[in-house]
Amino acid sequence: MNLRRPNADDATGTFNRSRSVVPMSGLCSRCTDGCTGGCEVWLASFRGREVLYPGPFGEVTAGADKDYPVDYSHLNIQGYAVGAKGLPEGVEAGPDTATFPAVNTETEYGWDKKVKMKVPIFTGALGSTEIARVNWEHFAIGTAISGITIVCGENVCGIDTGLERDGNGMVKESPEMDRRIETYKRFHEGYGEILVQINVEDTRLGVAEYVLNKHKLDTIELKWGQGAKCIGGEIKVKDIARATELKERGYIVTPDPTIPDIQKGYEQGAIKEFERHSRLGFVEKETFLAEVERLRKLGFKRITLKTGAYSMVELAMALRFCSEAKIDLLTIDGAPGGTGMSPWPMMNEWGIPTFYLQSLAYEFAEKLTAKGMRVPDLAIAGGFSSEDGVFKGLSMGAPYFKAVCMGRALMIPGMLGKNIDNWLKESKLPKTVSKYGSTVEEIFVSYEELKEKFGSDIKDIPLGAVAIYTYSQKFKVGLQQLMAGTRNFNLSTITRKDVMALTEEAEKISGIPYVMDAYRHEAEKILDE
Repeated sequence: MNLRRPNADDATGTFNRSRSVVPMSGLCSRCTDGCTGGCEVWLASFRGREVLYPGPFGEVTAGADKDYPVDYSHLNIQGYAVGAKGLPEGVEAGPDTATFPAVNTETEYGWDKKVKMKVPIFTGALGSTEIARVNWEHFAIGTAISGITIVCGENVCGIDTGLERDGNGMVKESPEMDRRIETYKRFHEGYGEILVQINVEDTRLGVAEYVLNKHKLDTIELKWGQGAKCIGGEIKVKDIARATELKERGYIVTPDPTIPDIQKGYEQGAIKEFERHSRLGFVEKETFLAEVERLRKLGFKRITLKTGAYSMVELAMALRFCSEAKIDLLTIDGAPGGTGMSPWPMMNEWGIPTFYLQSLAYEFAEKLTAKGMRVPDLAIAGGFSSEDGVFKGLSMGAPYFKAVCMGRALMIPGMLGKNIDNWLKESKLPKTVSKYGSTVEEIFVSYEELKEKFGSDIKDIPLGAVAIYTYSQKFKVGLQQLMAGTRNFNLSTITRKDVMALTEEAEKISGIPYVMDAYRHEAEKILDE
């Protein structure tokens, strides 16, 4: 089974000259002397390490395109003709009450102090990447008015050009972090929250103390791994002075901008960019529990953890440690996923795929529950983009999984709305958009609703935020329809019985009954009456 063609991909701007390609290596079956390009081996021969990353770096998001043997398409959602679970207390189920608009899509997470969200999705970590920075206003306001959580990712303070540090090297002022938090808070309406991630460098800079003391944030998120991979979390910079500044702030910068040969290569134009890397964390139970306790003593109401597609051992550690530490939300990020920060080979070939990882997480959560331990609220991430996939994830992980973390699917509306605004100003609307109209009111189906709600403040809501809100409304309605079809009128009533496995392999991995066995006992009982 050819699950991915290596050595050529649009993400890295590479391609095969020949239509005949060796499946394992990705090399053209006939490689000719004099070829003008351009597979990865060809391009890496003179651009080297640059070819490890999707590009143009900072201008694209990239999701791995490896086709794993089993994923959520191997599940289907059940449909029922009777019943209605989760209607408000006192409401009698019937055709006039159990309608899909009556479905409640709200969810909540937290050990004691809960956070509610209007729909069960939230953003991936929007941290130090250029795409996160230039689109932050759209992302932050869009998620705030949609009633969902936004995650401000790692390294924001560390790369802030306006960063000021005190005599101990800790954050004194970070205008970029201030902007990010204040933008979200301005339009926050009580649903969702902004939480900030911290990694090794952030901890050393005192980011947690800064966002708590200055902005009174309730939640801080710890991170195992960078960019949700075991290595990654990179950004690239083109200016050697900037690269040197980041190295002086304690980051790993490659190639090293302080080496004379590298400086000469930069001056001559051979070296055009530098990568900033974060350090790998080293997880130990006692250290983890102590850090959680330290953050609580600082004053945070909630502590969350984000972990990646590590081995089964690290997954067990995350669940067990988070249970003992009373973590408020554990987000487990499976392969492939990715927003473009990690090396392309790693995005495709590293880690446990999401479907398998969530199946293991459910199995381990059941084991902890059987031991009498409380499992923290869980969220799954890694390749989700639509309400049907989210329903399957919540169903397969019930009752432990409360939400789905979505990376690129929540970034796309923000970027598109921004671009529509620019196209309107330049009178360059593409036909794919202009067929719906030539004004904001005609193009965005939610615009009049938002204008009615916000009045004159609508001028402060960018079109990228309008687009995120519009997408979230589509998501809500689509989820309501799927939930009504399974007779679940509240997210809390969804169970693993609401999905079925379409293949026996999917059944073996997930424990979800095979389609030819699901509800067979109940069906046979009716036939035998």
